[in-house]
Amino acid sequence: MKIVSFLLGLLALTNVVFAQNAPKEKSLLWEISGKGLTKPSYLFGTIHLICPTDFYLSQQLKNSIVKTRQLALEIDMDDPGLMAAMTKTMFMSGDKKLTDILPEQDYEQLKQFYKDSLKMDISVFGRAKPFMMMGPMFNKILGCEPQSYEISLMGLANNQKSEIIGLESIEEQMAIFDTIPYDRQAGMLVSMIDKMPETRKEFRDLVGLYKQEDLQGLYDLTLKSEFGLDGQDEVMLFQRNQNWISRIDKIIHEKPTFIAVGAAHLGGDKGVIALLRKAGFKVRAVVK
Repeated sequence: MKIVSFLLGLLALTNVVFAQNAPKEKSLLWEISGKGLTKPSYLFGTIHLICPTDFYLSQQLKNSIVKTRQLALEIDMDDPGLMAAMTKTMFMSGDKKLTDILPEQDYEQLKQFYKDSLKMDISVFGRAKPFMMMGPMFNKILGCEPQSYEISLMGLANNQKSEIIGLESIEEQMAIFDTIPYDRQAGMLVSMIDKMPETRKEFRDLVGLYKQEDLQGLYDLTLKSEFGLDGQDEVMLFQRNQNWISRIDKIIHEKPTFIAVGAAHLGGDKGVIALLRKAGFKVRAVVK
C-alpha cells in the first residue's frame, strides 16, 4: 500500500511539474535563454496560411530576428532540392490511386468540386497522398489569396543574410502522412467539402485565437478539430515536438536562432515551450 501511495504521489508530482512548464501567457513570440547560452534565441508560433488582412509582423518580432543569425523553420524551405525531394515522397505507396481508396460517389463529388470551385482537374494529383490535395482548397475555405508567415520570415532572414535551416527533413515530414491511412485522408477532404460552412467557421475561430495570441486555445482547438489531426495528435504533434528539442538545443548553442513553427506545437504540457523548460532552458513570453 505504501508503494502504491508513493507511485501515485510521484505521478501527481510529475503532472504538476509538466503543468508548471506549460505556457500560460498569451504570446506568439518567446525568448529562449539559460543553459549556457551566451545570447538568446527566439521561438515564434506561425499559422501556415492566413488572409493578408489578418497578417501582422510585430516590431518585437522584427527586432528579435535582427538579434539572430539563422532562421529555423519546420523544414528548410530555402533548400534548392526541396521540390525534387517532395516529388519523390508525395505519392501513395503500392501504386495506389485516389479512385482505389474512395467510393465512386465520393470521388465524383471531389472531382466536381475541384472542377467547379478550384478550376482544377483532379487527375493532376494522380497517385499523390490525399493530404497533398488540401493546399488548393485553402483559397476557397479562407475566401482570399492566403499569405504565408514562413515566406515573409524567410524574406526578413534573407535581408540580413541569415542562414535558413529546417528542424526536420521533407522526407521526415512527408513520412508522417504515411502513418495516417490514405482512405482517412481522402475522407477528410470529402468531409471538408460536405461541411464547408463548418470548415470555414473552424478556420475563422482558429484565426481569431491566433490574432489573440492564445496558444492554449489554439492547442485545444487543434486537438478537437473535426478536420485536423483526427486522433493522430501523437504522431502529428507530440512526437515531432519531442524530436525537435535535441535539435533546437544543438542549433541555438551554435548560434542565436529565430525558430518558427506552427503555433499548435507551442502550447500544452507536451508542447515545445514546456519541453524546452523541462530540458533546462528559460523560456519567457515577449509581450507587446
